[in-house]
Amino acid sequence: MTSTFFRANRLPAYLFAEVNRLKTEARARGEDIVDFGMGNPDSAPPQHVIDKMHETLANPRIHGYSSSRGIPGLREAKAAYYSRRFGVEVDPDREVVVTLGSKEGLANLAQAISAPGDTMLVPNPSYPIHAFGFVIAGAALRYVPSANAPQFFEVLKRAVEYSVPKPRALILCYPSNPTAEVVDLDFYGQIVDFCRHHNIYILSDLAYAEIYFDGKPPPSILQVPGARDLAIEFTSLSKTYSMAGWRVGFAVGNSELVSALMKIKSYLDYGAFTAIQVAATAALNGDQQYVADLRDLYRQRRDVLIEGLSRAGWQAPVPTASMYVWAPIPERFRAGGSLKFARDLLLGAKVAVSPGAGFGEFGDGHVRMAFVENTERIRQATRSIKRYFHELEAR
Repeated sequence: MTSTFFRANRLPAYLFAEVNRLKTEARARGEDIVDFGMGNPDSAPPQHVIDKMHETLANPRIHGYSSSRGIPGLREAKAAYYSRRFGVEVDPDREVVVTLGSKEGLANLAQAISAPGDTMLVPNPSYPIHAFGFVIAGAALRYVPSANAPQFFEVLKRAVEYSVPKPRALILCYPSNPTAEVVDLDFYGQIVDFCRHHNIYILSDLAYAEIYFDGKPPPSILQVPGARDLAIEFTSLSKTYSMAGWRVGFAVGNSELVSALMKIKSYLDYGAFTAIQVAATAALNGDQQYVADLRDLYRQRRDVLIEGLSRAGWQAPVPTASMYVWAPIPERFRAGGSLKFARDLLLGAKVAVSPGAGFGEFGDGHVRMAFVENTERIRQATRSIKRYFHELEAR
């Protein structure tokens, strides 16, 4: 039977699949693979959050359907977070919706606001759902470079001028996954002015708001006066509280976009398990020392990784935020591309990394490395990389 599945056929082959397959095979052979590939936190969530989950599970009424919008207490906790962290007051009933992680929220909002043929402005490289959420929805993509590229606004203006139809939305993600770039409030102000002038919605992914290392907390685009007229922002508890598997995220901002997302979600899910939402409320409302301690942990790992790569002869920029190093492929390996380099590094050094091409064609000269192994394992990995590079030089 031959079938054409329009949406599935719009998606390319998953570029991480080859590395994942080789990693699985190596571990099945008993090989020890140090895995920097997936940004999957290895720490446990705060103890008081786990305790709240256990306490809530004992309530027999908690096990039924929940609310796709999110329980009121959790939405109120998120509104309180925005107030104390960014000085932004949001309405928990009209401007906040709980999502099953930020990824689900981004994908479902893409479905809500896209019609086949609509044009969306997407950074390249970027987290895959930023682009493919709209691809699945039937939209067309127009790529823009990273914010720190000197030609960013020039390319953005050209993309709007020459796109037919005119772009409907612009995706932003800072601190960036995968590049770890950061932007300031002045940048967001320029973006809001530009998008208001051109009647373009803004979808901001702020999943790494609390993972920063230089003393400068990343801003929210909603801090810009008038931003809520056109912007919605996605955040998550995944990295902030090491709760990736709990799948708790949020969309906050423009009430029209929140309403559109809520309408789609009401058909697709009943929200996260209520006990998870109650525990997530405890995370946001409770003692935040855990978050500061986690920042320190990731800073230590970052420093050990950067130093170890340097000793191996591999120079990488020091990220000031996020939980990733976006490392340029060493010159001698660059011609083969990021997928081949990631494959060779796994087979030769027993270290797994994410090929930059998986985040877009303009990422192909890099690999992404996540701080998800402890410092001893990181040192083991960088020693192995150094040994592998020396073995290649000796051939």
